[in-house]
Formats: sequence, structure tokens, C-alpha cells
Amino acid sequence: MNLINVENAGKAYGPKPLLDGVSLGLDEGDRVGVVGRNGGGKSTLVRVLARAVEPDSGRVTHARGLRFGFLTQRDEFPEGATVRSVVIGDRAEHEWAGDTRVRDVLAGLLPGVDLDAALAGMSGGERRRVALARLLTVDSDLLILDEPTNHLDIEAIDWLAGHLKARRTALLVVTHDRWFLDEVTDRTWEVVDGRVERYEGGYSAFVLAKAERSRIAAATETKRQNLLRKELAWLRRGPQARSSKPKFRVDAAQALIADEPPPRDQVELTRFATARLGKTVFELEDVGVRVGGRTLFDRLTWRLGPGDRIGLVGVNGSGKSTLLRLLDGAVTPDAGRVVRGKTVQLAHLSQNLEELDPERRVLESVEEIRRRITVGKREWTASQLLERLGFPGDRQWTPVGDLSGGERRRLQVLRLLMGEPNVLLLDEPTNDLDIETLTELEDLLDGWPGTLVVVSHDRYFLERITDHVVALLGDGRVAMLPGGVDEYLARRAGAARPAEQAPAAPAKPKGGQDWKARKELDRLERRLDKLTRQQRELHEQLAAHATDYARLQELDARLKELQSEAAEVEEEWLMLAEDVG
Repeated sequence: MNLINVENAGKAYGPKPLLDGVSLGLDEGDRVGVVGRNGGGKSTLVRVLARAVEPDSGRVTHARGLRFGFLTQRDEFPEGATVRSVVIGDRAEHEWAGDTRVRDVLAGLLPGVDLDAALAGMSGGERRRVALARLLTVDSDLLILDEPTNHLDIEAIDWLAGHLKARRTALLVVTHDRWFLDEVTDRTWEVVDGRVERYEGGYSAFVLAKAERSRIAAATETKRQNLLRKELAWLRRGPQARSSKPKFRVDAAQALIADEPPPRDQVELTRFATARLGKTVFELEDVGVRVGGRTLFDRLTWRLGPGDRIGLVGVNGSGKSTLLRLLDGAVTPDAGRVVRGKTVQLAHLSQNLEELDPERRVLESVEEIRRRITVGKREWTASQLLERLGFPGDRQWTPVGDLSGGERRRLQVLRLLMGEPNVLLLDEPTNDLDIETLTELEDLLDGWPGTLVVVSHDRYFLERITDHVVALLGDGRVAMLPGGVDEYLARRAGAARPAEQAPAAPAKPKGGQDWKARKELDRLERRLDKLTRQQRELHEQLAAHATDYARLQELDARLKELQSEAAEVEEEWLMLAEDVG
């Protein structure tokens, strides 16, 4: 059954048309992801489909009696509205309380929220959850969602993906969250130059098909093709957590990436990072931090070495941003100490957009930092980097005051990179960035030698540019997660399980068993200490042999073996320590 039909639609704001003669249709059961550059017409397309705006030409037809929900980028509510009035409306309590879907949505999006709370004082993330809950608690034939993951944390995004997969509703979603696209869509529309190019499959299949079209057409856009191939190679060779995600033909993918090297040369980057940073980057010893009477960190001990690429996850309020500010010196610990390497040159991208001179031109604001930098083995001018991050020639002379929020974010990132730091702290760097800009940023960071700590709700970005994931789980410590984001979600789900559903704890060893267990704990602790010393010695050898490429490869291979063994020993120790109590 056809739900929406568009015939030869055109729409323009200013001289350049955002949609030009577009014809397409949405059918019952379709699950479509919409991608494209910011400002390229994605939101205009969905607004035309939803009849929120009329096309300048052509026509849009809805099926008779079509029930659809439309989530816009701006969450607007009546004055004086409460959570209850928006989500529940005038439904009787026995009616909505007995509805499984309503209870599931409230538990997934608004856990612990007072239904009578006023929306006026809520944060952007809270208002986004309420807007989503309003759509998801009612029956509909079609959901049109414009950036539904904005302001949501990883857990909420994971819940939303699961909820949408379980519904039979047709779906049209605009988002830059590539993991989310792969989870909930099976077709992709790319809005480009006023057209809508259509592809079968989710985001991963779109990457393959786009690269394949470029290859067959002998495209002249070499840079764009190389980026797609690099991303495709990563999708095939990425973390185990992604092994089931790509939804494309393996043979075709292998043919495209046969000669494509890994996205990052780890040995080369470690050599550069060690040469720039030495052995010590950050060492946190027994650190304690209290904020507003609440303990965020308690006896926190953590070490960051040269070339470490860390993804940091945790629930809102767990202290992720505070930990970054602790590293950059903006927060002083109440206990313990933070040791910073003497050669550290740090750059911190916070969630707040720094104040830039609105009168200065974009290019001028970058060149005042530096005119050219070297990334990897290539030298880039400020103008070339601006073009890569979505500022073509004429746009580079735009006054900063005329830029959108996303453009200012891009400019802020580039200004940081132009300072050539050797330590980068990035707090939600993907906010307001479109997919093409994200892939360009990922490509730049691939060749960047230094220590990197990233806080992001964008799961794809985290897995793409970092090598390890750590979490703040509310106990005041940093937990290593060998299983990445999947392990974090599993731990969080386990912590949230009601007590009556919790699995029975295994009986603790008694008597002689207890003595044997404690003896085994001591053995494992000694083994961990030895492995830690060996890793420290290897880091020193890496620094000493920074110019010997062959020796670096041997040392790097040995370091990976030690890290893997240490992770296994630590996991064994944790399980045994829990049993012994």
C-alpha cells in the first residue's frame, strides 16, 4: 500500500533549489534513512513529505486516513505543558497504565520522570525524550523522524533502535548517527544537488553501493572515493562488536578493499606519539573529586600513555566532562594527584562553543592560529582543511557571525587541530555534524599522532576512531571495557535489572575452598603486577627505538600480546574476587 507519493516536487529557499523535480514514494513497511550534507535539503524533503510545507512545484499525495507522527528538530510544546499533558493527554489512568506500549515507552525514555513536571524548566535532552514519547505511545502507519537521536545518550539510542525495530510502522528517519541507520533502516535516500539518489540497504550497504557506482563510472572525485573505500575497509575489518552490522555483499566489498590498508598505521602513530610525548602523558593516582556535595571520583587511578585512543562512555551526570576538565587542569582534585607529562600540548573541545570574533572571516580565524600543518605525512594549508570540513572557497570568506551552529562546531574543531596539539580531549565532537563531515574528520584523525580521549553518544564514531573504550559506571572509578559499547550496555542493563529478577548469586567458597581462592587471587595479583611492569618497560623501549621501524613492529606485537593477557587475567581476578567477597 502506498502511503505517500511525491511527483516532480521542487522547493527552493533563495536562488539554489534544495529539491529539483523529485519524484518518489513511501510504501507500507518501508524503512528509509535520509543522508546528505547539512543544508543540502534533508529536512526540507521530510517537511514536504509530511506536508509541513508546500512544494513550489509538483505535488504530494497522502493515502486516505494516513496516521503519521512527525518529529521535527525543534521540540515545541504549549505554554504551561507538563509531561503528562503531552505524552498521556486526556487518557484515563487505567487506560494508559494498562497499555504495554505506553509503559514500555515511559520506562525506556522517561525512567523516574515525574509525569506532572513542567516542561518549561527541562533540558534539551529531556524535552527530546518527551517529544519522542508523545509520538511512540500512539498508533501510527508511518513515523517521520528528523534527528531523533539528538541529545540522547547511548543507552537511550540503543533503546530507541530496539523499539523501532519491534514496531511494524513504516519509518523515514534523518540522522547522522550511522550505527542507528544500520540498525533501523533497510533503504537509504541521499539528498544531493536537489536530487534524491536511492540505494537498497542501510548505511553500510549505502557506503558500498556509492563506492561501487564511483568505481564503475570512473569518478574523477578521487578524494571522495578514497574516503568511502577507507570507511568500507574499516566496516569489514572493524571491532568484533560490528561483525554482524554490515549488510552488503561480502564478495563485492572484498574486491573493492583488496588493496586498501587499515585506516590507521598503529606502529607509525605510536612512534610519532612517543617521540612527541615521551613516556608520560597523564597519571591519575588515588584521585577524589566532589561536585555539589556528591562524590564523582573516589581513589581513581588511571594512566594514559602516548598514542592511546580512548572512548569514554557513561550515563549523564557520571562525570565524563568533569574527567576531561580534570585532565586539562580546569578541575583540581580534592584528593590524590594528577601528573601531566612535561611535553603535553593539550587541546580540549568542550560542548560549549567558544566565543569567536563574529566580524572575522572563517579563513582568517583559522590562519590566526597557523597557516599550515602536517597531518601524518602530508602538509595541509588552512584553506585546504577548511574545504575538507565543508567550507568551499566562497564560504571561507563568510563572517563567523553568519555561520550556523554546525559550521561553528566544524570551525572550532579545525582551530584546535591547527594548534598541532599532541593530546586531544573531545567532548561530543559529532554534535551538529553531517555524515560527510564526520567521515572527513575521521580521516584527519586517522593520521593524527597523539593521545586522544573522546566522549560521544555516536557509537559509530567512537568505534571508528578509538582503540579502547572505558566507562564511568557510578562507582567513582574508570572501568576498562574490552567488549566496547556492547559491554557497557550489557553492564548497565544488568545494573538496572529489578532485584526480584536478578540471577541468584553463586555460593561463595567456604573453608578450604576459600583459602584456595584467596591464594589464587594473590597469584593473579602478582601476575598482573608483572604484566604491568612488562608493559611499562615496553613503552620505554618504544620510546628508545622510535626511529627503528622493524624493532618497533616487534615491540608493538609483544605489547598487544601483553595487553590481551593482562585483560584476561584482570577478568579472571574480578570474577574470583566477587566470589570471595
